Amino acid sequence: MRPVARRDPLLLRRYSSIALTIVALLVGGVALALQHLAIAQLSWYAGVAIAGAPLVWRTVKGALEGHFATDVVATLSILAALALAQPLVALVVVLMQAGGEALEAYAEGRARAAVAALEAAAPRVAHRVRNGRVDDVPAPDVIVGDRLLIRPGDLVPCDGMVLEGESELDASSLTGESLPVRAAAGVLVMSGMLNALGSFHMRVDAPAGRSQYARVVDLVRSAQATKAPLQRLADRYAVWFTPITLALCAVAFAASRDWTRVLSILVVATPCPLILATPVAMIGGINRAARRQVVIRTGGALERLSQVNAVVFDKTGTITTGRPRLLRVLVAPGFVQRDVLRLAAAVEERSSHLLAGVLVDYVRREEPVLPPSHDHSEAPGRGIAAVVDGHRVAVGARSFVLPQVVDGEESARALEPPGAMLLAYVAIDARLAAVVEFAEELRAELPALLAALAERDVRRVLMLSGDHAPRALALAATAGIAEAHGDLLPSDKVQYVQWLRDEGYVVMMVGDGVNDAPALSTADVGVALGGHGGGITSESADVILLVDSLARVSEALDIGRRTLRIARQSIWVGLGLSGCAMLVAAAGAMRPLVGAMLQEAIDVAVILNAVRTSISPRASTSSGHPLRA
Repeated sequence: MRPVARRDPLLLRRYSSIALTIVALLVGGVALALQHLAIAQLSWYAGVAIAGAPLVWRTVKGALEGHFATDVVATLSILAALALAQPLVALVVVLMQAGGEALEAYAEGRARAAVAALEAAAPRVAHRVRNGRVDDVPAPDVIVGDRLLIRPGDLVPCDGMVLEGESELDASSLTGESLPVRAAAGVLVMSGMLNALGSFHMRVDAPAGRSQYARVVDLVRSAQATKAPLQRLADRYAVWFTPITLALCAVAFAASRDWTRVLSILVVATPCPLILATPVAMIGGINRAARRQVVIRTGGALERLSQVNAVVFDKTGTITTGRPRLLRVLVAPGFVQRDVLRLAAAVEERSSHLLAGVLVDYVRREEPVLPPSHDHSEAPGRGIAAVVDGHRVAVGARSFVLPQVVDGEESARALEPPGAMLLAYVAIDARLAAVVEFAEELRAELPALLAALAERDVRRVLMLSGDHAPRALALAATAGIAEAHGDLLPSDKVQYVQWLRDEGYVVMMVGDGVNDAPALSTADVGVALGGHGGGITSESADVILLVDSLARVSEALDIGRRTLRIARQSIWVGLGLSGCAMLVAAAGAMRPLVGAMLQEAIDVAVILNAVRTSISPRASTSSGHPLRA
């Protein structure tokens, strides 16, 4: 972790103010004990001047701009104490105010680095082809119409069309989908896709600055810039508490003509319960969440968690495990399923396709040792063929396998299950032997989470996916999510999230891929499955789940709600005690320094109550079940 000085200069200055105030109090206290009253007074005045002046200036500046927050009464207390030559009282108020601001700044956490992370991961180099020569040039220097060579392992630097060659592309950074995209002549590709296999040539249709990846960066930047700052919880109470305090001061002065009595009221009315309760409660809630492997990055995110009433899920890697499972095998007459799978797995062992790995893993549970294969031929993204035990075996997509099969169309129609979305075909010796159906595997904890959201009065649950709409809708129906949309780019997800917010919902977005980063930034609360590697997605999120479990989502909601409930309770208790002390001070029965000490005691009570947010109310009955607060 980098030092605070480099990460948050504002927080460092506030810590420095607290340190200076404490030093001034100690030096003055020692001088007073040694009966050097002048030195004590000088020390206290110096502390107020150095540490208190910035606090007073910020409050005055805010008031001139029409922002009357909790700081107003504290500032009036400081000024009144100085006017009445009571620097010790002023310095105690400065300590309370500076401490509250530092706690609040600490609770707000570090600034996001999403845009910087996205830009750092952007494609940097392009292999431009001119006159038969390949030159490496910076991606921003590529212009529309240029011909580029994309080698295995390269990021596609610009949007464009494949001219020649074949390969498989990993588009998960843009679409969130784990299945590879086939690249062949005439196929459109987008910047940010990762070339996994063969080389191909493409034509540039848009420069890097206007590419799909650049649009993702811009979406994150604009989402973070336009998200309205959360009003401090304390300031909402200060709207009515501050005028009541000033009115009581006016009444007390009119009745007594005693400015010291006014100072006593201001000192005990200094809203430290407001200043301290929220940040202390927030820190406690954040710490409690961290113990449950949930990183809540800001106090504002914790407050918004308590208000969530709409939840949006990404599909692949979020409500699914991100890896398909073998659902069933439909075997043609005359073939034995175990033998067909054994031969198919022997061929697929040489393929890098995602479904090939799933098939091989499935077969190896029963057949740890697969027979050798030879004479391989592969069409990237479409299928692979080889000879195994004297049989010519082809495995892959419909378009790859059926041309190698006698009566392929008729045989396929007899085996293909209706409505199936993800199929692989197996041919043995020019005969269609089997059709293998795959399905995305839903997370085991998803049903419990959906039930928990309903119990917590979450009114809307949606699934947004870059996957093809029919497949996305079918999966959502299986999962029990009534509202789902597919074929979405990152900008489309942002529009759906913004639409929900415009409808008045407080939206939580849960995702795990780079393509989710703009929507996570746009949502009131963005939740990233950091167990999938963090990075850009985590930097864009307000909440990061360090364990790969959706059960932590409901835990985060519970922690947010309990934290805000305790914070409000602390505020009301603190204000109630301060109100009683204000009446005593208005009657002239309390001196300013006594009032300052009493206010410190109230602060301690408020803090002790607020720290309860860091303590679990009771242990969960099951490690996999959400905590109820």
